[in-house]
Amino acid sequence: MKAGQRGGIQTGKYFGTDGFRGRAGVTIDSRQAFEVGRFLGWYYLSRRGGCRVVIGKDTRLSSYTLEYALAAGITASGGDAYIMHVTTTPSVAFVTRCEGFDCGVMISASHNPYEDNGIKLLNGAGEKLESGVLELIERYLDGEFAVCGRTSLPFACGEKIGRTVDYVAGRNRYTGHLISLSANSYKGLKIGLDCANGAGYKIARNVFEALGATLCMLGDKPDGLNVNEGCGATDTGALCRAVREHGLDVGFAFDGDADRCLCVDERGQVIDGDGILYAAACTLKDRGELLADRVVATVMSNGGLKSCLSERQIQVITCPVGDSRVREKMAECGAVLGGEQSGHIIFGKLENTGDGIVTAIMLAEIMADRGIRASELVRGFTKLPQQLVNVRVRDREKSLSDVRVAAAVRAAKDILGPRGRLIVRASGTESVIRVLAEAQSDEECVQAAAIVARAIENVDGEGICAE
Repeated sequence: MKAGQRGGIQTGKYFGTDGFRGRAGVTIDSRQAFEVGRFLGWYYLSRRGGCRVVIGKDTRLSSYTLEYALAAGITASGGDAYIMHVTTTPSVAFVTRCEGFDCGVMISASHNPYEDNGIKLLNGAGEKLESGVLELIERYLDGEFAVCGRTSLPFACGEKIGRTVDYVAGRNRYTGHLISLSANSYKGLKIGLDCANGAGYKIARNVFEALGATLCMLGDKPDGLNVNEGCGATDTGALCRAVREHGLDVGFAFDGDADRCLCVDERGQVIDGDGILYAAACTLKDRGELLADRVVATVMSNGGLKSCLSERQIQVITCPVGDSRVREKMAECGAVLGGEQSGHIIFGKLENTGDGIVTAIMLAEIMADRGIRASELVRGFTKLPQQLVNVRVRDREKSLSDVRVAAAVRAAKDILGPRGRLIVRASGTESVIRVLAEAQSDEECVQAAAIVARAIENVDGEGICAE
């Protein structure tokens, strides 16, 4: 794939909308991780005279080999690699920003299955590394980047070889930061935490135990192969059952790298990212803390969010899909709150990225401050009927450009009518086409989404899949 645009988001040969991601050992391997580390070490040393890179990883079996390969590459070029071990993406962003690191690296494929993995690079501000630097890394990986006429970078030697530092202290500092966000004790509150057998399983437990909650833990026994498997934000069924069966007050489900959070109320009903945005926006407005009375959501958010918040005199500004796009739009329009239906929520005064555990704390704080049940978080929020279908394909561009798919899209729009909405987009992190239909009735949504999904399957599909 050549560098270009997909869905309004810059993509490249290796680095897409959320880092370098693919099948571990096939699309992304330890050799490439080593070379990425080599480039990072050389790049920051050549420009700043020093290089400190902090590395975190999730629980996938392949994360360990990628972690050590990256650290080897960084130190071989003369940089220092600080290893946080199993930790969350938001924690790497936090530590990178607060501890003055040149760069942060998170090894994770987020909500993807364990077979996949990825390398996400962050700049010193804890935000996505600049596209210009990513392009240089891609050129280096392809042997097209030369230093003094040589495509191979110099190795450090002697006392200039870099060091590897065990940096659990960074993870501990982040845990302390999370605990400090709560102004309430959660003693007497029964909370379910589904950690997706992923990166947040230790941190989330430690934080909510320190705040006094009685916990019911799910997805907290990672074995390297079970991340996101029947658990977490991509499959909330087990958490919904646990909340009902154990009489819990609320449940929170994270994804593999814990930058997403979905909520389950005391009845076992899921509150998705749109519901969370609604609850947070209303609360911040009541406190006088919702700057300019506006929030940012993506085009995938339910149309009911905009109409219901409008009734509260809160404006919803939309942007393309992706938490980095949400953050960019927030900065552009001065919003302090934004997010995605999938559970990426950004509380701009606290973090510069989506953080699932922060989101869970903020919801628990609203419940404690207002003395309400979880179901009351979304009182006044009415969704429009929606149907989301994900179709796994071999070639996303081929599927989207096929005339049969275009014809199906036209037919679907006819079904939905002028008040309906249809979005067909390629995932930025998986070989998946997402079909979202929104209308005045469930029947219209189901019928319209099915027509497009079937057309995509017939052209290049490998079957309907979960998120």
